[in-house]
Amino acid sequence: MWPQVLLMPLPSWRRNNREDVIKGFVIAGTGSGSGKTTLSLAVMAYLEQQGHTVAPFKVGPDFIDPGHHRALTGRNSRNLDSWMLSKAYNQGVFAQGCLPCGADMAVVEGVMGLFDGYSGVSEAGSTAQMAKWLGLPVILVVDARSMARSAAAIVQGFENFDPDLNFAGVIFSKTGSPRHYAYLKEAVEATCKMPCLGHMPRNEKIVLPERHLGLVTSDEHGIPPDVVSELVSMVDRYTTIGALAATLPDLGIAPEKKGHPPVESQGRKRVRIAVARDKAFCFYYPENLEALEAAGAEIVRFSPLEDRVLPENIHGIYLGGGYPELFAKQLSDNQTLLREIRQKSRDAMPIYGECGGFMYLCNTLTAMDSKESFEMAGCFPFSVSMSKRLRSLGYREIALAEDTLVGRKGEVLRGHEFHYSSLDDDGVPPEVKTVYAVSLRDGTRTATAGFQVENTLGSYLHIHFGSLATAAGRFADQCRDFRDRGERP
Repeated sequence: MWPQVLLMPLPSWRRNNREDVIKGFVIAGTGSGSGKTTLSLAVMAYLEQQGHTVAPFKVGPDFIDPGHHRALTGRNSRNLDSWMLSKAYNQGVFAQGCLPCGADMAVVEGVMGLFDGYSGVSEAGSTAQMAKWLGLPVILVVDARSMARSAAAIVQGFENFDPDLNFAGVIFSKTGSPRHYAYLKEAVEATCKMPCLGHMPRNEKIVLPERHLGLVTSDEHGIPPDVVSELVSMVDRYTTIGALAATLPDLGIAPEKKGHPPVESQGRKRVRIAVARDKAFCFYYPENLEALEAAGAEIVRFSPLEDRVLPENIHGIYLGGGYPELFAKQLSDNQTLLREIRQKSRDAMPIYGECGGFMYLCNTLTAMDSKESFEMAGCFPFSVSMSKRLRSLGYREIALAEDTLVGRKGEVLRGHEFHYSSLDDDGVPPEVKTVYAVSLRDGTRTATAGFQVENTLGSYLHIHFGSLATAAGRFADQCRDFRDRGERP
């Protein structure tokens, strides 16, 4: 059963006397590692250089790829996810990503392989399902290493697997030479319906740095200008993306502004929520912040790395995910801010931390390649240690066992977890409430928990507020209650 969702309104998916044209496509691979991220970044940069205004998107709960999309286009890349969010919500996210920025081209990077989803018998959660929900054609990316005519069998299998899917064409990645591509093209044209749109040769100049959670974030290391230039040159030289863009049909998205309907807050003052945003904390769904704003919150950004004190006149704190382990010493050295956050927690200010933000709110953090433990905020009496082994990965459903900052007892939210750290402690002290009952997407219970002390909530889970209509409003209301308590004589 679906949790209650906040549906981003879509009065009409058709054009309404609108001259602007919005086109788009999905870039999907045959599997992970096929080269779709490199091609997606290259195509976004190329289209921008050609004068297009690109609206970037990513299928699945990924924060790192969207950061690079944003760095290349200057616009927020939004996550599309058919497990955490409904079809209507995803369509609203898509419209919200295209319309306010005046985009004329939407580029959606897929996740895993095109048909990979929740099970072997359903399209649920797949890139293919999202392409059909949005009415977008698919560019298939095929890794052509050590392959010749067999590539045509792969392409034919993909184009025949789902007759309802619309393919724009295929691009081969990691080809060895123009002659290699000519062989692949000849095989596809002789046996398949979809056209060949070109290839991306192997090129050592465009290897992107990676670490345990994937690519290095754009906040730490943006893609160098010479790499961007090389990517653009390859798309221009070896593909027909420019010609394809000219022939795509208008998606006909209605011009009405899409967004989160404002939460009823008549007679209530706005609240200020401090949001951690720097190289250590950079994983946020844009819709979470927009939902808080729609609920009457003013978002005030601050840096736990650089700022010595919290912003003034705040009524709540939101610490998202990221890489606090890479900056553990710098975060720990900022004792003035740590003490202030600890005191705000003891004063029952609403504080929400997820994954990296939760780690920051614990007592200590031991980095992956260090035996030294660094002091953190101490809102939760836990010690956290990094590991070289992946500790947990996957979608999660959260049933609230108690009233919390993001919902009331019995309500359900959805999210995901992906982390290499774990808690060193054997048990949960009595002053800490365990407030989440967490299940995998198949309903199996997990040991992952959510913790609450006073009005501070933390867990390893990245929750999407769009999975529960009242989540953002609940958080904002808790901040209002905190403010009102302070204003009473």
